[in-house]
Amino acid sequence: MSTASSPSAVPGMRRNMVTVCAMTATIMQALDTTIANVALPYMQGSLSASQDQVNWVLTSYIVAAAIMTAPVGFIANRFGRKKVFIVCSAGFTVASVLCGLAQDITQMVGFRLLQGVFGAALVPLSQAVMLDSYALHERAKAMSIWGMGVMLGPIMGPSLGAWLTETYSWHWVFFVNLPFGIVTVAGLIVFMDETELNLKMKFDWFGFLALAIGIGSMQLALDRGEQLGWLESNEIIIEAIVAVIGFYYFFAHSFTTDRPFIQFAIFKDKNFVGGCIFMCVMGLVLYSTMSLSSPFLQNVIGYPILTAGLLLATRGSGTFVAMMLVGRMMKYIEARTLIMSGMTLLAASMYFTAKWTDQTGVTEFIIVNVAQGFGLGLVFVPLSTVAFLTLPNHLRTDGTSMLTLLRNVASSVGISIVIANLTSGTRMAHAVLVEHVTPFNNALQMPNVTGVINMATDAGRAMMDAIVTMQATIIAFGLDYQLIMLVTLAAIPMALIIGSSKAQLRAQAAKPGGDEHPAVME
Repeated sequence: MSTASSPSAVPGMRRNMVTVCAMTATIMQALDTTIANVALPYMQGSLSASQDQVNWVLTSYIVAAAIMTAPVGFIANRFGRKKVFIVCSAGFTVASVLCGLAQDITQMVGFRLLQGVFGAALVPLSQAVMLDSYALHERAKAMSIWGMGVMLGPIMGPSLGAWLTETYSWHWVFFVNLPFGIVTVAGLIVFMDETELNLKMKFDWFGFLALAIGIGSMQLALDRGEQLGWLESNEIIIEAIVAVIGFYYFFAHSFTTDRPFIQFAIFKDKNFVGGCIFMCVMGLVLYSTMSLSSPFLQNVIGYPILTAGLLLATRGSGTFVAMMLVGRMMKYIEARTLIMSGMTLLAASMYFTAKWTDQTGVTEFIIVNVAQGFGLGLVFVPLSTVAFLTLPNHLRTDGTSMLTLLRNVASSVGISIVIANLTSGTRMAHAVLVEHVTPFNNALQMPNVTGVINMATDAGRAMMDAIVTMQATIIAFGLDYQLIMLVTLAAIPMALIIGSSKAQLRAQAAKPGGDEHPAVME
């Protein structure tokens, strides 16, 4: 068997086409994490599903993708990265079309599970392909290109999904993947080289099943916890217990077997560990802020769905500009400096976001959103680059899979925490504010209040309750944004774990074959 060790790192049409294919695969998967959210109400009526049933359209995809992300490294090393990439891209495309053709909720959930199974490998494989296709000194540029798909996909998903749903129908939320899938599969068949196979590898079924049970149960508990009342629900308690048992057996087995399911050698690299920490923070910040911004714009300020989608897309413009610049900036500025600067900018944007009210203007929203997007881009590219600077090539696919898995898990945890805090925070703020709605409150005796609201009538009391609820909701949103700000600030000092990126680049340039055996960073 003759295989290439990696895709060609020589500039030319072949490498450019592989880059295009990796990007289209990334965009497909990244878009589908959020594009279906806005279409759920339309699906619910069309598929004759209850609110609980239609939520499984999201849950099934998340759980399947989370479980199948972990074995991507083994599957790619055992059967070849090209074959796996082609099969997953084709399977994801077919599953997307089937989702668009679904006639009832059972079919939809089944096809979404299938979509998650195939889609789990697209992001880690595309990142591994990009890393192998570019020489060490060009990887900052490669990660800038790749990062645009990963970051812009979730940001543009809600606005694109809203436009497709309102202009055509919810079916096109899934059909939109068809052209991307065809281009990806055809390009990979023609232009991508196969990687070296490891036929001696054996699959650790026990480790995989234990991890799958742990991740699946945890994802279900996180996704359904807020809806069912967390530990007040027997279902959530059972799922939490099963998750703990699954993770216990996974770690106990992995540390006592000769060939664990996940190669823990990747965690011996301090730069990769630093990358994992910040990838968790990035996943938490990116998705939790997205889950808050859309309902804030629609429910608090009152924008229609298309306007809200367009305003949310402004964050993508800041991310795009940052990713265009940061590849060149890494030649002169340390990666850890850029990461700390980006995290500081993110924290600052969260500080101003926490002060938003129902009177916040469009201009202020756009400025803060663009700054937030710029901070995300400033962190993501250096993070994706330095995480693999000192990681051996044979561990690269395992590393990309682990980063994707951690980002997905952190995203679910972040979304669950902020939504739960939003619900409980609204209740607590409402209770405190209601205490001040008394005849002895001078603010309620003002003519502009008493002339509109008559507290002696049912209509007046209902109007006052609506006002109090709105203010309580605004306070709860602000508290959530403050929590995200504190998490971001706490993560900044951890950038010191990352070594000197400039020193590593100099060491690699001075040593032939250094790209295959990276030196340890300072």
